[in-house]
Amino acid sequence: MKAWEHFKTINHHKLLVMKGCFAVGLYWQGLTHDLSKYSWVEFSVGAKYFQGDKSPNNAEREATGVSMAWLHHKGRNKHHLEYWIDYGLTENHEMTGMEMPVRYVVEMYCDRVAACKTYQKDAYTDSSALEYYQKGKAKYMMHPNTAKLLEDMLNHLAKYGEAATNDYIRREILKNK
Repeated sequence: MKAWEHFKTINHHKLLVMKGCFAVGLYWQGLTHDLSKYSWVEFSVGAKYFQGDKSPNNAEREATGVSMAWLHHKGRNKHHLEYWIDYGLTENHEMTGMEMPVRYVVEMYCDRVAACKTYQKDAYTDSSALEYYQKGKAKYMMHPNTAKLLEDMLNHLAKYGEAATNDYIRREILKNK
């Protein structure tokens, strides 16, 4: 049953993010991460379009032209870069990525690592999240400082591994936050 498989997938993902957040000292964010996935608008789409190896939001988007689940999710979860898109202060007031608070960039890092582990399963490596990020970064509307911090953590993970990166995040990135 797709609903049960989706439920297991989001629980697995949420537990991985919680473990990652706890490892760097973000306890509240670890506990509250992605709670909106249990709302009807998000859960029903996930159950209907569940595939097991990628987000069901893309399947909803392909079937209907828009993902209502994604629009709901990104508007309620500050660890998504899309939450931070707003009109800029330039003369043209163009849409731009705003700088994210550090704690949400760290949660985004934990989320990306957990998503790669969840969907790639045994194929996951410490380079997976960096490789996935690099494939899509040209289309991201992200503040340069946010991008730099995220890339720093992903590169550190690829080079030194998860335990060393968690220590680095806790001691260097979150030390004064």
